[in-house]
Amino acid sequence: MDAAHGRHLLLQMVRVRQLEEKCVELYSAAKIRGFLHVYIGEEAVAAGVLASLAPEDAVVATYREHGHALLRGVSAGAILAEMYGYVEGCCRGRGGSMHLFDAATRFFGGNAIVAGGLPLAVGLALADKMAGRSNVTVCFFGEGAVAEGAFHESMNLAALWQLPVLFCCENNLYAMGTALARSESQTDIALKAAGYEIASWAVDGMDVLAVEEGARRAVDAVRSGGGPHFLELRTYRFRAHSMFDPERYRTKDEVARWMERDPITLLRTALESAGHLSAAEWEQLQADAQAEIAAAVEFAEAGTPEPVEELTRFVYSERGNEDGAGAATGADAAGQPAGKAAGAP
Repeated sequence: MDAAHGRHLLLQMVRVRQLEEKCVELYSAAKIRGFLHVYIGEEAVAAGVLASLAPEDAVVATYREHGHALLRGVSAGAILAEMYGYVEGCCRGRGGSMHLFDAATRFFGGNAIVAGGLPLAVGLALADKMAGRSNVTVCFFGEGAVAEGAFHESMNLAALWQLPVLFCCENNLYAMGTALARSESQTDIALKAAGYEIASWAVDGMDVLAVEEGARRAVDAVRSGGGPHFLELRTYRFRAHSMFDPERYRTKDEVARWMERDPITLLRTALESAGHLSAAEWEQLQADAQAEIAAAVEFAEAGTPEPVEELTRFVYSERGNEDGAGAATGADAAGQPAGKAAGAP
């Protein structure tokens, strides 16, 4: 194991963990509203997969996407401001926790619809193939998505057209509150993908090194023209499905057993055993992450809500067209419907 890279992966997971713990705190204080789904326990998946990507690659995520966004390069401040509902957020506060998006980092959003990101990923990959680009599109989704028709349609088209897409199933065993074995007759998710003639295999999603190795192997194959690939990342969330979840579908003993395989603890122990991480380095790593999150909270707290007058902005295109702004859409140059004053209902 390369010492510097190992410490980098550890820092990435700690950054996500501390961001999510702060989100829980802010939600409990009613600073963040709506739904909130945290990634605590699953950090190795995002850290390992995203470490294998190039800047020009595309990422599509689910509603549990704060960690994906952060590690893809969206700032913690922009993420928190978005969850506060402020214009300084990555989507001007219009998306919130489940709909983070950032074109600059080619992070094509969280998606509140189960399996909703799969067709989007297929479309991005198709565009890259038609344009002759060597980009890879990575799509994250939970195992609950495999019960949706969009999953099967996406697998089929990706295989038929040999698209450059990597499907990453984050199998945390519970689709909201239903155990996998109670909803799927075949619980081997990788086998489902193999049924569509897609190269697929399962990976220990609690081991960031195993995740990165599997992801690099898959990404390299996809980028070299090997067609779609599929990873089943067997992981576990330590907290409830969402902040509204009473969590009556699993026992505390089960959660405790999985927490013994905390991905952060596993990597930290491996680095310390190899002499690659000292106590002082561990303390500094945590302090660096804490400072980043503290600055992000300060940034979000200083944010501003969007003016009510801009409620209808972005409903219509503001760019217009060559024949005149809004001519084809019935909107004026300000992006308002023709005949409507700015801010009018």
